[in-house]
Amino acid sequence: MANVSVFNLEGNEVGTLELNDAVFGVEVNEHLVHMAVVAQLANKRQGTQKAKTRSEVSGGGKKPWRQKGTGHARQGSTRAPQWTGGGVVFAPTPRDYTIRLNKKEKRAALKSALTSRVNENKFIVVEAMNFDEIKTKKFVEVMNNLKVNKALVVLDEACDKAVLSARNVADVKTASVSTINVYDILKYNTVVATKAAVASIEEVYA
Repeated sequence: MANVSVFNLEGNEVGTLELNDAVFGVEVNEHLVHMAVVAQLANKRQGTQKAKTRSEVSGGGKKPWRQKGTGHARQGSTRAPQWTGGGVVFAPTPRDYTIRLNKKEKRAALKSALTSRVNENKFIVVEAMNFDEIKTKKFVEVMNNLKVNKALVVLDEACDKAVLSARNVADVKTASVSTINVYDILKYNTVVATKAAVASIEEVYA
């Protein structure tokens, strides 16, 4: 089992934590991780783009000039694609971009992403994130003490003040155990998690 250091809010090491290999020590499946990221980004797309084809553009019913004898190229409609105001040749239409992964694939991809962060020493555990007040400056100090930037901070349910303190900090995103995902784990340089959050992750995904 992997052991990681546990830090307090001042950035001092106060102990170690043994991580569950069933979650943080699995074999990294890069293919599944890639599939999970592609699915997540695709599922964010609205799919509402739309442009009109020549059959949908109004007007253009009359032939603009006779077929022969004008010196112009023959034209049948002023709403053909080569005309200003004409339809689009292969116009985009609303569609559903949803990609579905089954539950086992999602879990395996998340475990792989967490394991990769542990293997790269980019997984930091803090004792707790209990703030007395909502203070952005205090949260920035904690991040500086831990020497991290662009971090995903995974908190347990009892850290409401920490969540509110972090919302205006650039390159920091807070998440609960139920909302962590593969894309965010890989997007941010470091994953910072409380001991309670780590215990919850192991309970849910082990």
